[in-house]
Amino acid sequence: MAVPNGLKVPVSFEYVFPAGALCLGVEPATDFEKRGTGDDQLRDKDTGERVWLVKVLDLDEAAGKFGGTKEVKVKVVAPVQPVPPAPMYPGYPPAVEFTELTLTPYVDSQRCKGGAAKCRSRLAWSVRATGMIEPQSAAKSTKAAA
Repeated sequence: MAVPNGLKVPVSFEYVFPAGALCLGVEPATDFEKRGTGDDQLRDKDTGERVWLVKVLDLDEAAGKFGGTKEVKVKVVAPVQPVPPAPMYPGYPPAVEFTELTLTPYVDSQRCKGGAAKCRSRLAWSVRATGMIEPQSAAKSTKAAA
């Protein structure tokens, strides 16, 4: 059996963000090969739809361990820019959830400098979704508590 290079593993939102996520911003993903040609926004290879980068703060305590960052960029494939829901508390970023979440593994070799002896490359994950919505899991738990 051959495993495709563009393997996309479907996962639930709760699996990737068990404590939830806060939206920090949305911006178009740049296709660096088309830079300076007017419309340089990245397009999805499978659907041709526009790709948007949604920067989120992972609320899981274990996310920032070992010097890692709690910020994650989720690529959302959609024809128009996703709009985050209204924040629950004024002055705080809104909580969000993603639909049809997939993970794609890749080798991050940006830390690999000076040959094989000093290579600190690692396995990384590209997180993709088809949409961004108001958290449904929080609404379920609030209804269950009432």
